[in-house]
Amino acid sequence: MYHSVGDRSDDPYRITVTPGRLDAQLGWLRRRGLRGVSLGELLAARARGEGRDLVGLTFDDGYADFTEHALPVLRRRGCGATLFVLPGRLGGVNAWDPLGPRKPLLTADGIRQAAAEGVEIGSHGLTHVDLTKADDATLRAEVADSRALLTELTGAPVAGFCYPYGTVDRRAADAVRDAGYAYGCAIDPGPLTGPYALPRVHVGERDTAVRLLLKTRLHRLRRRAAEGI
Repeated sequence: MYHSVGDRSDDPYRITVTPGRLDAQLGWLRRRGLRGVSLGELLAARARGEGRDLVGLTFDDGYADFTEHALPVLRRRGCGATLFVLPGRLGGVNAWDPLGPRKPLLTADGIRQAAAEGVEIGSHGLTHVDLTKADDATLRAEVADSRALLTELTGAPVAGFCYPYGTVDRRAADAVRDAGYAYGCAIDPGPLTGPYALPRVHVGERDTAVRLLLKTRLHRLRRRAAEGI
């Protein structure tokens, strides 16, 4: 799980990695015989009983620096990714973060550019609200309306959803399933399992080879296989 790729001189939430660090992390995967891919490609391979050499790469929030800094590194390393964006904040900023700099978000053209380069586009909701605290109308809009807007914007079906703040409960997972998504990504979904409560591991600037190895091993110990919901 990545977020922003670029300048991290003011990064209170530790959501930013430099392009050089991203390149080193993807290089670490490649040296271990692994390749970063979109969640859609990973799940399709797993459904066929394959994909042991694949790692799902996700980028949350849809920061504008994705096309400038992340895409060239992904291309150089031969990797794919899923980019979760906010169609209700196109060309806006990360106003949901009370601390740190205002980071620009992708415009519609930026999202189309990423999609044209083979990046899977998923929804992060309309405006980045905690769905576990949303009323019914807000939940429907954030989940279903964002999918409709992104389908219109990209001209392709939108299969993936990413829960803002990584928080999910059964009500939010049910809304994502009912809106027609194929999967939903969280961070630590607690007791929920299955394609609509996929856990992820945060990767940051401090994650060198040793830390990445520890994180992969701890992740396998902590999480059950995706079955349920």
